[in-house]
Amino acid sequence: MNALDLAPAAAPAPLVRRIVHHALMETRLVLRNSEQLLLALVIGWTTPVIGAMVAGVLVGNRFGVAREPFVASVIALGLWSSGFTSPAITTAFERRYGVLERLVATPLRRADLLAGKATMIALLALGQAAVLVLAGLLLGWAPAPLVPQVLVTVAVVPLALVSFAGLALSLAGRASAELTLGLANLVYLLGAAGGLLVPVSTFPAWAQPLVGLLPTAALGETLRGRATGAFDPLPLLVVLAWAVAAVALARKVFRWIS
Repeated sequence: MNALDLAPAAAPAPLVRRIVHHALMETRLVLRNSEQLLLALVIGWTTPVIGAMVAGVLVGNRFGVAREPFVASVIALGLWSSGFTSPAITTAFERRYGVLERLVATPLRRADLLAGKATMIALLALGQAAVLVLAGLLLGWAPAPLVPQVLVTVAVVPLALVSFAGLALSLAGRASAELTLGLANLVYLLGAAGGLLVPVSTFPAWAQPLVGLLPTAALGETLRGRATGAFDPLPLLVVLAWAVAAVALARKVFRWIS
């Protein structure tokens, strides 16, 4: 007869399980919390972005704005706002009110927290992007992508969201909540002008290579290329580099407490 071993054997869950469970918890909290959901929809500007899409489709031709690339630009703008602006603000206030500080007592590590939040951000952003794509299709948007461009887009979008999440968490994990609120909205506007709504080709020739290296420009050019059938693999390399750098920066500078 074997003796029972009643010694404590507490141990943290495996890494992947910790990240997945934290991402699901964050997602459920956002969906169940009316204030955070309102922040994701209003500060994320889903409704105003759809309004801009409708206005561009209805009157854009009068100003020389083609429907296909414009709708693609608006979808890219929605991904940027929900992937950067909203999570930066919400995370900064979570840190200010001590929500993140309490997670220090759990087996969750800094890398787990960042990975879980980045996953949650990507899930919500893709959900909002699906709403924008549906709105564009209902407005007559008819993209004509090449197969290679579809493959590049499938890779670029999640990598762009990872880079946006890394930048958002870097800002929220270092600056005060009030400063993050102001900077996040300012950076949002700069990103919108940096290749999202404004194509790289409209910039002066000397500035185009610099703007093209921004993750916002990489995402915008990719989605516009998917809408028009153009193929360019360079944005994939750009967002890959930004994703690696942004995640490394977030791990370096993120703080649990104010």
